[in-house]
Amino acid sequence: MRKTTVVTICVALACLFFAGGIYAKVGDVIKFAGDCPRTKGEMTFSHKKHSEDYAKQYSDLFANGCGECHHDAKGQPLKDLKADSKVDTCISCHKQCGEAPKGKDAPKLDKKQKLAYIAEAYHQNCQGCHKDFNKKYAPKKAPVTCNDCHPKKS
Repeated sequence: MRKTTVVTICVALACLFFAGGIYAKVGDVIKFAGDCPRTKGEMTFSHKKHSEDYAKQYSDLFANGCGECHHDAKGQPLKDLKADSKVDTCISCHKQCGEAPKGKDAPKLDKKQKLAYIAEAYHQNCQGCHKDFNKKYAPKKAPVTCNDCHPKKS
């Protein structure tokens, strides 16, 4: 289950910045402006650090290679991806903007329904992987809080 969470979060993050559903060669730093309005500051993500540097340094957390982040519609890791492989955007499956409704009047949603929301998919994928990292490695340097990833809006 934890592995599925890691894969889902990483895939969700990776998908948002691939405008148009595919990418050629991914740039180093990607800004997650997204297709949805934001309530928090714009998040940036270093694809190179994750796909090359961290993948080599912490290979145990990247057992599925690019598939740790990039997954199919059933949440299964995509295999044999390369820097110029075509992938769907996250928003193509996680179509609801923002986070799932919260609070006492919010409808009860199962995991699949929650993951229809793009922010939930990103949070599950990224935070899950970062929490796994922080449990295993010291110092606990992978960001897990809102302000760690989302700077204040300017």
